[in-house]
Amino acid sequence: MDSIILRTAARYLMPIFLLFSVIILLRGHNAPGGGFIGGLLAAGAFVFYAIVYGVAAASRKLLIAPYTLIALGLLVAFGSGISSFFNDQPFMTGEWSVLKILWLNDLPIGTPLVFDLGVYLAVIGVTTTIVFSLAEE
Repeated sequence: MDSIILRTAARYLMPIFLLFSVIILLRGHNAPGGGFIGGLLAAGAFVFYAIVYGVAAASRKLLIAPYTLIALGLLVAFGSGISSFFNDQPFMTGEWSVLKILWLNDLPIGTPLVFDLGVYLAVIGVTTTIVFSLAEE
C-alpha cells in the first residue's frame, strides 16, 4: 500500500501497540490479560507493520527470528516450572529463584509471570511465523 497516512500511522502506532502489549502482559496475573493476549497484541503490531511496509521490513523491526522467539519462549516457560524443583517447592509456586542469584531480592516476580513471559514470546513467534509465511506467498 502506498498511503502516506497509513505509513505515518504504522510508524506511530507500532510502539504504542508494543507498550500496551507489555502492560497487558504484566497485569495478566491479577486481571484479564496475560502472556497470550499480550503476545497477540504485539504480533498484531508487527503484522500491521508488515501490511504497510512489507514482510522484510517487519522482520527487520522484529530483530529476532520468529523461530528463535518460539524456542526462547518455550525455554522460559519450561524454566519457570523447573525452577521450583531446585527449591524443593511445589510445581509453579513461589518466587523465581534465579532472581535471588542476580541480587534482585526486592523484586517479587513469581513463576506465573515468568511463565506468562514465555507464553508471550512463543505467541509472538508463532503468530508472526504464520502471518509472514502467508504474506510472502
